[in-house]
Amino acid sequence: MLDYTRVEGLGADDVARLRACYEPLTQSVRELIDATIRTEVGPDEVAAATAQIDAATQRLRRAQRETSFGIQFSADGDSMPWGNAVIGVRNPSAPPLVIRRLADGSVRSDFVLGAAFEGPPGHVHGGVSAELLDHVLGDAASAPGVHRLTGTLTVRYLRLTPLGRLHAEARISRTDGVKTYAVGHLADEHGPTVEAEAVFIEPRWARQ
Repeated sequence: MLDYTRVEGLGADDVARLRACYEPLTQSVRELIDATIRTEVGPDEVAAATAQIDAATQRLRRAQRETSFGIQFSADGDSMPWGNAVIGVRNPSAPPLVIRRLADGSVRSDFVLGAAFEGPPGHVHGGVSAELLDHVLGDAASAPGVHRLTGTLTVRYLRLTPLGRLHAEARISRTDGVKTYAVGHLADEHGPTVEAEAVFIEPRWARQ
């Protein structure tokens, strides 16, 4: 069973203040990751930067939680999956994706993948593509108050996915009892590069 934490007394204004505090830090670390991969400065500058990064890390560790962020909810029920590897606003390793739900129930996201997501030279790692599609299809299959977890995920790589601006979309194809089937794809400006289909299951503990 998963641990979903409701934070009492945390209202919408509090959530906005926390986001305004931590999101710039996360974006700065994303820039740091990209700079770390692509820098060609000399040893002295690398050593100086390393010392500054280590000092900043120690500063941030002065007060920290013992576990991962999890999924927290405000007192109003707003979801805060801020540590999530795909959409987390406090996770520098997330692109992050911002997912929009359309009136027909399908979901869409436009985003940019840079050097941190490379597999083949100049292209997205296949595992990253699968991770993003797992999340986007799962978002399409989700519903308020209903927990659905990935049962199976089938990915078809049509061609290499270039780094840069990309698009993802997904929709429910059918529902069968506790199983929800979803399909979707990643695409660049020329069309789909990776297709996926998945089965999401509402676990027994969530039905009780």
